[in-house]
Amino acid sequence: MALNRDFIGRAFPPSAPYEVSRVKIREFADAIGDANPVYRDPAAAQAAGHPDVVAPPTFPIVVSLANDALADPELGLNYAMVVHGEQSFAYERPVRAGDVVTCTSTVTEIKAIGKNEKLVIETEIRTVDGELICTTHNTIVERGI
Repeated sequence: MALNRDFIGRAFPPSAPYEVSRVKIREFADAIGDANPVYRDPAAAQAAGHPDVVAPPTFPIVVSLANDALADPELGLNYAMVVHGEQSFAYERPVRAGDVVTCTSTVTEIKAIGKNEKLVIETEIRTVDGELICTTHNTIVERGI
C-alpha cells in the first residue's frame, strides 16, 4: 500500500524535551565503538574547546526518530518492511551534555521507487530556549511486496 501523500509538507509539533546527559552520550559512544575521550571526559572536552562532553555526530538519531510522523497510522507505514535509506546531519554546534532539546519534524518527500516507497523527514533539533543545534534528514524506504 502506498504511503499517504497528504503527509508531504506536514510539520509535527515539537517533541517532549529530552535531556542530553553525560551517561547517554557515553552509552551512545560505547554502542558505536567510538573511544574518543571528548565523549566521556569533561577535561578532554574542555581541552578541545567545549564546555562539557560532546555527543558523537550521529547522536541526534536518538531523538530525531522519536517523532509523531512515523507513528501516525494514517501515514500507512509498515515498520516490518522498513529499511534505513540515508541519514545526514547539518550542524550549527555539537550536541553537549546538559542540553535539553526538542525535535520538530516535517515530512519533505514521499515518492514511489519501483515497488518501494521513499520517505524523507527533516528534523530540527533545538534547545528548549530555541537555539538550533542541528537539522537532520532521514530517508527511510518501505520495501514493496
